[in-house]
Amino acid sequence: MDLNRIQLWQGDITTLALDAIVNAANSSLLGGGGVDGAIHSAAGPRLLEQCRTLGGCETGQAKITPGFDLPARYVIHTVGPVWRGGHSREDELLAACYRNSLKLALNHGLQAIAFPAISTGVYRFPVERACTIALREVEAFLARHASPSKVIFVCFSDAGAALYRRSLSGTRAG
Repeated sequence: MDLNRIQLWQGDITTLALDAIVNAANSSLLGGGGVDGAIHSAAGPRLLEQCRTLGGCETGQAKITPGFDLPARYVIHTVGPVWRGGHSREDELLAACYRNSLKLALNHGLQAIAFPAISTGVYRFPVERACTIALREVEAFLARHASPSKVIFVCFSDAGAALYRRSLSGTRAG
C-alpha cells in the first residue's frame, strides 16, 4: 500500500485548495457548529441554498456540493454518529462515513481530499478510536483504488495532530 498518499495537516480545513474537503455535518446539512459551521461560513450563503435541496443526509452516508466561496472545488458532507457508549453501531457508521465520502470522490474523479476528525467534537466519539477507524478505512480504500491520489487528515488541535501523527507513524512502521 502506498502510504505516501496519506498526509497530515494541522490547521483550518476551510483554507485548503483541494478537489474536496469533507464536512462533518449534521443530518439536516443546514450548518451547525465546529467544522460544519466553519465550512458553511467560509463557503458563503450559496452552500446553504444548495444543501436545502438535498433533503438531509442519513448517518454514515455522504452527499456532495460545490465549494462555492471555498478554495476547495467541492464539499463532501457526511454525517458521523453520536457516541452512545459504543453499542449503537457507532464504529460501523463512522467507517461508512469515510468509505462513502471516498466513493463520492472516486465517482467524481477527485484526486485530493481532506477529512476532519469526524464525530470527535460535539458528537463525543473517542478521538483515538475514531483515528484508528479513519486510518483503517482510508488505507483499505486506497489499496483498492488509484484515486484519490492524496488524502489529507486535517487536525485543528495540537493534541489531535499528535495522535494522528503517532498513528500514521505506527502504520508506516508496521
